[in-house]
Amino acid sequence: MPLLEYLANGLVFSSIIVLGSIGLSLIYSIADFANFAHGDTMTVGAYAALVTFGTIGGITAGVLSLPLGFFVALLVGMLVAVVVAVVTDRLIYDPLDVGSIGMLITSIGVAFVYRAVIQMGFGADFTRFDVPTLRPIEWLVPYGVRITEHDVAIVITAAVLVVGLHLLLQHTDLGRKMRAMADNPDLARISGIRTDRVKLVAWVIGAGLAGAGGVFLGLFNQLAPRMGFNLLLIIFAAVILGGIGSVYGAVLGGFLIGMINQLTPILSDIRLLTDFGAYIPYVPDSVGITIGIEYANAIAFVIMVAVLLVRPNGIAGDAEGA
Repeated sequence: MPLLEYLANGLVFSSIIVLGSIGLSLIYSIADFANFAHGDTMTVGAYAALVTFGTIGGITAGVLSLPLGFFVALLVGMLVAVVVAVVTDRLIYDPLDVGSIGMLITSIGVAFVYRAVIQMGFGADFTRFDVPTLRPIEWLVPYGVRITEHDVAIVITAAVLVVGLHLLLQHTDLGRKMRAMADNPDLARISGIRTDRVKLVAWVIGAGLAGAGGVFLGLFNQLAPRMGFNLLLIIFAAVILGGIGSVYGAVLGGFLIGMINQLTPILSDIRLLTDFGAYIPYVPDSVGITIGIEYANAIAFVIMVAVLLVRPNGIAGDAEGA
């Protein structure tokens, strides 16, 4: 597979990781705990979109070979993810008088509940959105890039959502309040900022982006009850690499981790050679270790650890929290 195709697939996959990473980082910076149910929130959004799309159908021709009904289903998936996350916060997280570790452990239990409910309703088998399978975009094929219009739709929609969040954070009063609370919650509260409202907005934005990421993950690959959970550690790696609590760090970390994940197959034909033949009889002159796609996540984590050894706060750790 040509390098350009790996890069193109990496861009699509990174767009999904970025959406999940931003939501996780934003909730961490505002709610002050690592939400291990975040991956399963992505799954909730994906399955809500699946049900919606199956109910309303294609409606009419849409954009980039995706029917208008799919984009309606995307909005519904984001909305359902938001409702589930906000209700969970109000009924479970908010009443708890425990520290960050206690909240983290609680979120693990919440993730199991989300996953169990989805599995009871839809079973454990894989499924897909009822959209037509597309051929690669013809004019890109001569360049060695085999992506479809659906992949382009994922990248463009993710970019629109990220730019929209940037404008919110940098050019609105609400965004300034969110950045102030992420930087210093106590000072923000003393300054008169209604921190409860800011926290609610953080849950809405974070869960909404997670829902969108889950829908696009299902479109990019397929849907399964464990789809979000299987992606969670990669998302955590992206957030930590970028600088936990930093939204812009999450964007950068998500892009890097996503690209590394999809570029790993390049190493499948590279063998790490060591000359043993000169020292040990009956051993070949070189012994090779082949690095395959199955090591993609491990390589991403190794790179994350290496960066953190040099820069413990992450790439953007010195930036403002939001």
